Amino acid sequence: MNTLSLKLKGMSCASCANNVEQAILAVAGVIDCHVNFGAEQVTINYEPKKTNLAKIQAAIADAGYSSFQLDVEGEDTAATASKLAAEQELILKLRTGVVISIILFFGSLPMMTGLHLPFVPKFLHHPWLQLALTTPVEFWCGGSFFRNAWKSLKRRNATMDTLIALGTGTAYFYSLFVTLFPDLFISQGLEIHVYYEVAAMVVTLILLGRFLEHRARGKTSEAIHKLMGMQPKTARVMRDGLEMDVPIDEVIVNDLILVRPGEKIPVDGKVVDGNSTVDEAMVTGESVAVKKQPGDEVIGATINKTGSFKFQATRVGKDTFLAQIVKLVQEAQGSKAPIQRLADQVTGWFVPTVIVIAVITFIIWFNITGNFTLAMMTMVGVLIIACPCALGLATPTSVMVGTGKGAENGILIKSAESLELAHKINTIVLDKTGTLTQGKPTVTDFVTIKGTADGNELQLLKLAASVEQNSEHPLGEAVVKYTINQAVSLADVKNFSAIVGSGVQGIVYEQLVQFGTQRWLTELGIDTDILEPHQTTWESEGKTVIWLAVNGNLEAIMAIADALKPSSLTAVKALQKLGLEVVMLTGDNQQTAQTIANQVGITQVFAQVRPDQKAAMIKLLQQRKVGNKSQIVAMVGDGINDAPALAQADVGIAIGTGTDVAIAASDITLISGDLQAIVTAIQLSRATINNIRQNLFFAFIYNIIGIPIAAGILYPFFGWLLNPIIAGAAMAFSSVSVVSNALRLRNFQPGVR
Repeated sequence: MNTLSLKLKGMSCASCANNVEQAILAVAGVIDCHVNFGAEQVTINYEPKKTNLAKIQAAIADAGYSSFQLDVEGEDTAATASKLAAEQELILKLRTGVVISIILFFGSLPMMTGLHLPFVPKFLHHPWLQLALTTPVEFWCGGSFFRNAWKSLKRRNATMDTLIALGTGTAYFYSLFVTLFPDLFISQGLEIHVYYEVAAMVVTLILLGRFLEHRARGKTSEAIHKLMGMQPKTARVMRDGLEMDVPIDEVIVNDLILVRPGEKIPVDGKVVDGNSTVDEAMVTGESVAVKKQPGDEVIGATINKTGSFKFQATRVGKDTFLAQIVKLVQEAQGSKAPIQRLADQVTGWFVPTVIVIAVITFIIWFNITGNFTLAMMTMVGVLIIACPCALGLATPTSVMVGTGKGAENGILIKSAESLELAHKINTIVLDKTGTLTQGKPTVTDFVTIKGTADGNELQLLKLAASVEQNSEHPLGEAVVKYTINQAVSLADVKNFSAIVGSGVQGIVYEQLVQFGTQRWLTELGIDTDILEPHQTTWESEGKTVIWLAVNGNLEAIMAIADALKPSSLTAVKALQKLGLEVVMLTGDNQQTAQTIANQVGITQVFAQVRPDQKAAMIKLLQQRKVGNKSQIVAMVGDGINDAPALAQADVGIAIGTGTDVAIAASDITLISGDLQAIVTAIQLSRATINNIRQNLFFAFIYNIIGIPIAAGILYPFFGWLLNPIIAGAAMAFSSVSVVSNALRLRNFQPGVR
C-alpha cells in the first residue's frame, strides 16, 4: 500500500470535499482517502499495482476539481503562483462588487425605506441601470458559483455553490423579468419591485467572507511556514581545499561544511572538527543550548552559538530531520479526526435538504399571503443563509492549528485521530530506561569471584564487553564504554546471539560467555548464591545488576546506574494531577524498578517484563474496566524493544532521542526526550478537542437557528422577516467565526490545568 498526499483546488464547501472523496474512492485500487477541507488536502492509501497518481488525478479532474502533489516545501512554484493569482483575482472581484453594491444600495433606498434622499441622483433608481450594474457582479464576480453549481448538477450533486447560485440567481432573474415585462405585473395588480441589490450585495458579502476565510485559514498553517523558513538558503562547503557558498539544494551527502558562530546549520550531519554549543529550540523545543564535539550529530536549521566547527553532511534535501518534521505535520494536518464523522454525515444531505426547505418555504408563504414577492424573498433567504462550510471547517482548522502548535513545542502528532484520542487517555505506561532515566547508563561496580589477581578482573571485563559490543541495548553500550576507558581492547566474537529479555552470549577465545539476568543464568542451571548479597545492596540503590558466566560457571557481577531525567519527577506529578494513572513497565528486576518508581512517585510497577511480553501487558491494561469506563492506554518508550508495545497501545508516544523503529511505531513523537512534553501533548489534545466541540456547536447552532429564521418562523410572533442581504452577511461570516475560534489555539501555553 502506498500513501499519497495531494493539494486540492476548487473546493468551496464541505459538500465539495465529500464529492472529491466519492470520486477518489470510485477509482479501482484506492483503499481509502480522507479529504481535509480546511487544509484543502487529500491523503490517499492505494495499491500501486492497481492504480497510480495519473488515474487518481484524472478522477479528481472529472469531478470538477484540480490537484497537485505536495513537496517538502508544501507546494511547487507553479501552484504557489496560481494561488497568488487566484487571490489577486478574488481581491479585484471583491473591490468591484463593493463599489457596485454601494451604488445599488443607495439606488434601492427608496424601494426599501420609502425615503428619497436628495443627494442620491434619481437615475440610480432606474431598473435598467441597476440591471447593467448588477450583471457583471452576478456573472463575473460571482461566476464561479454558477460554474461550480453547473458542474455539480451534471454530477447530480449539490454544494454550497448550488445554494448561492439558486439564491442570487432567483433574485436576479426575478428582477430581470420585472424589468422586461413591467406591464404584466401591473395588470395583475402587483407592485413593481426589483431586487438587483440583493443579488449584487449577497455575492459581494460572500466574496468578502471567502477572502477573510482564506486569510484566516492561511494562518492555521503558520507552523508549516515557520518550519519551512528555518532552513538557510546557502551552505559554506569545503571542496578541493576551498571554501565556497553553494545553494542549499546543491549540498550532497559527505560534503564537508563549515559553520561559524551565529549561523544556521544548513543540513543534518556529524561534527568532525571543532567544538560549540547549538540552540536546537526551533526543532526540539529545548531552550538550553546543547554542547557539540567531534562525533556528535547536528540538525539542519538549528543555530550555532559559540564556536566554529566542521561537520560532514549525512542527510540532505527531503531526508533531513526538518524535512521529515514538515512532512509529518503536513500529513497530520491533512488527516481527518473521527469527531468529524458527524459533520460529514450531515453535509452529505445538507444542501438537498436546504433546497427542499426553501421550496416548502416558498409554497407555504405564497399560499398564506398570495404575495409572490414575499414568498420568493423568504425562499432566497433560506438558500443564502445555509452554510455547510462552517460544518466542514469546524474540525480541520482546529486540527491544523493544534498539530502546528505541537510542532512548535517539539511534539510531532502523526494524525488527527491520534490528536483526538490523546484527550481520552486515562492510563499512561512509562518505560524506565531512556524514558524515565537518561538512557545513558554507566558502570558503577564490578565484582569477580576470584578478585583482581593475575589480571582476572580485566580479563573477565574484556569477555563481557566483547559480547556486548554487538548489542544495541544501552546497558551494553555502557559496558563497552567502561571497558575501553580501562584501556582494555575488545576481542572478536563468534556465534553471537541476543536472548530477548535475558542477555547476550557468544564464543570469545573458544570460551562460552553468557552475560545477562540472574533469572536467565538460573534457568541455565548456573548457581548464583555466592554473589547475591552484592545484588541485594545494589538493587536497593536503584542499580541494574548483570551476571557474567564463562563456560557455565559464574565468574562476576556488575552494577549499572542510569540517572533519572531532571524532568521525570515533575512530569509524573503533572500527569497524575491531570487525572491519569501512571504505570512503569520495565524489563529490569523488581527491586531496582521499585526504587526508581519511588523516586518519581509511581505506585504501580510491572518489572522483569520481557520485550515480547510488553505488548501483552499493554493489552491487559486496555481490557481493564474502571467502573463502566474502558481504559485508553498510552505507552511511552524509546527502544526497539518498546516498538510492539507502542503499536499495541491506543496512543504510542516515542521519545525522539530513541530509535527510528520506536518512532515509526508511535502515534506521537517527543523530539526532545523531555517527559514534560507528554504533559504538553495531552493538554494540547484536550484544548484542541474542546475547540473542535465549540466549532461544531457554533456551526450546528448557526444553521439550526438561522434557517428557520430565514424561513419566517418569527413572522407570526413579531412580524419580522429576514432580509436576504442580512442572510448573506450571516452566511459569509459564519465560516470566518469558526476559523477565528480555531485560531485561538495559537495562544495555547503548556501548564497543568
